[in-house]
Amino acid sequence: MSGFVLTRQIQETVDGIRLIFWLQTALGPVKLEVEGEQPVFFVETDHAQLAARILKQHNISHSCRELNLTAFNHKKVTGFYFNRLSQFYVARDRLKEQNIKVYEDDIRPDDRFLMERFIYGSLVFTGANATNLPVISHPQCASATFRQVEQGRAKAGQYTPSLSMLSLDVECSFAGELYSIGFYQDSRQVVIMIGEPQANAAEYIVWVEDEKALLHSTIHLINSWDPDTIIGWNVVGFDMRLLQKRCDLHNIPFAIGRDGSILQWRQNRLSPEQHFVMIPGRVTLDGIDLLKTATYNFPSFSLEHVSQTLLGLGKDIDDVDNRGEEITRKFHQDKQALAKYNLMDCKLVWDIFIKTQLLEFAILRSTLTGLELDRIGGSVAAFTNLYLPKLHRAGFIAPNLGDGERDLVSPGGYVMDSIPGLYKNVLVLDFKSLYPSIIRTFKIDPMGMVMGMEQAESAPQAVIPGYDGASFSREQHFLPEIIESLWAERDKAKAQKNAPLSQAIKIIMNSFYGVLGSTGCRFFDPRLSGSITKRSHDLLKTTQRWIDDLGYKVIYGDTDSIFVSIGEGHDDGKAQEIGKELMALINARWQQKLTDDYQIDSALEIEFETHFHTFLMPTVRGTDIGTKKRYAGLVGRKEHEQLVFKGLESVRTDWTELAKCFQQNLYLKVFHNEPVEDYIREMVNGTMDGKFDHMLTYRKRLRRKLDDYQKNVPPHVKAARHADDIHKANNQPLRYQNKGWIEYVMTVAGPQTLEHQQAPIDYQLYIDRQLAAIADGILPFIGKDFSSICDQQMQLF
Repeated sequence: MSGFVLTRQIQETVDGIRLIFWLQTALGPVKLEVEGEQPVFFVETDHAQLAARILKQHNISHSCRELNLTAFNHKKVTGFYFNRLSQFYVARDRLKEQNIKVYEDDIRPDDRFLMERFIYGSLVFTGANATNLPVISHPQCASATFRQVEQGRAKAGQYTPSLSMLSLDVECSFAGELYSIGFYQDSRQVVIMIGEPQANAAEYIVWVEDEKALLHSTIHLINSWDPDTIIGWNVVGFDMRLLQKRCDLHNIPFAIGRDGSILQWRQNRLSPEQHFVMIPGRVTLDGIDLLKTATYNFPSFSLEHVSQTLLGLGKDIDDVDNRGEEITRKFHQDKQALAKYNLMDCKLVWDIFIKTQLLEFAILRSTLTGLELDRIGGSVAAFTNLYLPKLHRAGFIAPNLGDGERDLVSPGGYVMDSIPGLYKNVLVLDFKSLYPSIIRTFKIDPMGMVMGMEQAESAPQAVIPGYDGASFSREQHFLPEIIESLWAERDKAKAQKNAPLSQAIKIIMNSFYGVLGSTGCRFFDPRLSGSITKRSHDLLKTTQRWIDDLGYKVIYGDTDSIFVSIGEGHDDGKAQEIGKELMALINARWQQKLTDDYQIDSALEIEFETHFHTFLMPTVRGTDIGTKKRYAGLVGRKEHEQLVFKGLESVRTDWTELAKCFQQNLYLKVFHNEPVEDYIREMVNGTMDGKFDHMLTYRKRLRRKLDDYQKNVPPHVKAARHADDIHKANNQPLRYQNKGWIEYVMTVAGPQTLEHQQAPIDYQLYIDRQLAAIADGILPFIGKDFSSICDQQMQLF
């Protein structure tokens, strides 16, 4: 039968370890148990006898055998196998204490079982139905249509699951006492509320007597609805953690696993405040984490902000910023309103998942890499899953962290010095997926470098030179082929307009350079990452020279993009024609150059991406030096016209709406050759008259606890301290002590929060630091300046 892996566990038994995989299949959930797997690590054969003696001295049961595998140092290795995971860990520690190097000791048996069979999400399994096993110990699980334990084996397969979701949201007091819990699916919705039944209440409200009854009802509902995934907003860090704490308080087993088992928790070793949950047979997916993994970016990841941005809808509450007090008030005075609010939060999360296809994205990422559905980040793990089994079949075992060259530095992407100015007709040419295409073209690969360095001594023509002494085998490598297959799948996904799959593949491909350049990866070696980034530097510099030789002017370049000024005397059609000609010429030249210089085929592809009708490359404030990663331009015509900002105030979260509005309108006027003086004076007047007070709010995050800010205290921290001083004087809860967002304005008495603004707004400060700063970024390019325009006006104040 085919299935898709939902969760994976390791269970120690008297007979050894048991791997447990919960699968989703066409006939329902299946619990697959695999017996007889052994944890394994590797030791260089030269040290194997000593290692065996040490383990024997410590009475650690094991078996070992010499393998037809070598380490990257070309030394043969011996595999050490264990029946118990506990023996595996103790053995590893005892050998390390004796300075015996152990390889691949950090790979869990369940992960190794899947990756060595090239199982990525979907699989085909066979086995015996173990009907005599007590599969379902929890009576509330009985509603599932099909559930059995299969004892057997598995291999890679192709199966696209259709996973069910349940959106969950908890409402509680500041102290964590539960008020209600909402559940949402398209076909049914429930809010379980503590309180006496009320007349004319909505049908979706289920009334319970107290918190214990609420918890029992929640466990029963989850088990009876039987979802594959539980979704929410900070659902692991808040909702599930709180439910676990309240269950512990009342001595209630939080048993929502598909076999009636309780949740399993673990902490992040590097960030102890971060917790991970494992529910046998169910996956908990957090909307915030998934959006970030899918490279969404918002000024705030609050549910209110994200839902307003993506859906045009927000929370069903009047005072979002003080929702804690409002929720408590509703619970005591208007429980039906709280139930409506609770359910709306569930629905917003559901709608965000549907709108952004987050579940589909998670499934596809798992299918491509073998990562767990709920895995946060995981670029290194994804690379390991894809690369390690291929490496083993080529006769190598993987290096350990720290084995790579450490004394070299790999630079970042190449950023050219810009030529500031206000331009007409600027073309942007982009190298498509530059770093992955460099890996493909120049055969950059961890094993390929090991083999290439060896081959270079006797047959230099058999290798492709890298940087810092690296050489790469022309024939023995895996990463270029992995990228090539992903690339082809992405082209297919784009043709089919499959946005989640296309995005998932793009993220995976682009992560490979970061993995090779990360000290947290076992394959880290600056010669690998440097052979990518240093090659990109040469590519951009050479391409710039070719374009300049054609009589055009390269005014900026950044990592994989080149900005070309072609001059004013071209209409839109001619500019498009030049862009396509440059694209074709550069691609042909690179193909020819790489054939001549290295006898390799080019996978590099530059694309003509954008034509800016008008383009501003500003200067560093107060200088005549061009900026980097900051520009603005106008693309399109008439109703399709679009103003593009990069790195400027309009796209930054630490500038007010006044600044953003002013910048967009001012730039449009300059780009359209319209007069600017009257508009500038109008904005200055309006600011001084208080017409734009609603646009003067700063919104910033407190990234540390309030007491941790000691030196150079920024304005938002001063505003937070001022507000909490007022809260303390009024015996109110302190709001800003432990991180979070704060909104404030600048007053003549300093920064103050909106709810505790006591002094008049300092309008002159906004004019000087916001309006003037923005205006002077563009006005000099048309021979004007803010002070001259405003001098006469400002004398009136």
